[in-house]
Amino acid sequence: MPYPDRLLADDEEVVVHLHPHWTTLFWPVVGLLAVVGAGSYLAALVPAGRQQGVLRSALLAAVLVALVVLVVRPVLRWRTTHTVVTTHRLLVRSGVLSRRGRDVPLSRVTDVSIHQTLGQRVLRSGTLTVETAGEGGPVVLERLPACADVQQLLVRLVEEDADGDPWAGAAADRYGYDDAGV
Repeated sequence: MPYPDRLLADDEEVVVHLHPHWTTLFWPVVGLLAVVGAGSYLAALVPAGRQQGVLRSALLAAVLVALVVLVVRPVLRWRTTHTVVTTHRLLVRSGVLSRRGRDVPLSRVTDVSIHQTLGQRVLRSGTLTVETAGEGGPVVLERLPACADVQQLLVRLVEEDADGDPWAGAAADRYGYDDAGV
């Protein structure tokens, strides 16, 4: 799903739009399998009798609560976390019910650095830290997919913004990215 155009300025283009790395969803998938497996096993152990319906209803309620806590909540958090790089700024939005966001103009970016463990290097993810001029402090983006590519992209965009180079053509075409991600 592309980033909403209504949130962008008239001359602004989305260069890349990312969610956290897919590995963020590993434990929710494990939780789904564990809860469904355990719930099925326990449902089979419920003895036949007058209380069978009540016990199975209570078990179903417990399984549903566990699924919401262990699966639905992390998936919604992943889905509603956006990192968007445009031709003019870096936008970070997160939150399901309450939203948090930060916009950093490219002209305020002073340093872009990454940190990757060996496992993150293999999976092409990492932590991107964007230092800015001002009081807001650094923007730290954890579990960012294609972290090294996004770092290089931001450095190029910041340099072009500082040089005042005009944008020729679509930014996504120019850098080989699309709205769906890296």
